[in-house]
Amino acid sequence: MYQKYISSPIGWLLIKTTEKAVVRISFQDSLEENSPDHPRILKQTELQLKQYFEGKRKEFDLHLSPEGTPFQKKIWKLVSNVAYGQMVTYLDIAKQTGSDKNTRAVGMANGKNPIPVIIPCHRVIGSDKKLTGYAGGIAKKRWLLQHELKFSENNNLLF
Repeated sequence: MYQKYISSPIGWLLIKTTEKAVVRISFQDSLEENSPDHPRILKQTELQLKQYFEGKRKEFDLHLSPEGTPFQKKIWKLVSNVAYGQMVTYLDIAKQTGSDKNTRAVGMANGKNPIPVIIPCHRVIGSDKKLTGYAGGIAKKRWLLQHELKFSENNNLLF
């Protein structure tokens, strides 16, 4: 496992990878040591996140390997399909699983997303259009959505 801390507009992020895939991104308040060597995937992840935060990248092109249950992985795949600058509700995602009664399970899976920003769980909001739950806090979720709105052709986001 390799790791590197990077500074971002929403605070420090810790990227963890294997030789070939991103496995985790987490929000950090304090820093530890970076791995001495960085595989290509870690360098690519850092570059693509930098481009995203500069408004130059709207899609990530990285190999991801998030750990989770089959249901969580299904939710993360559905969330990954939500386009840059768009928002969907937990109910929208639940309907894609085949049951509109799955909203709570969708929320729980979304909350366990180990690769935030790249798997854009910040684009999922409550049915009442309110920002709810985010591992990094609502302020980070709001920042990410406003950032995407700024660089998006979709100017109709309300939050």
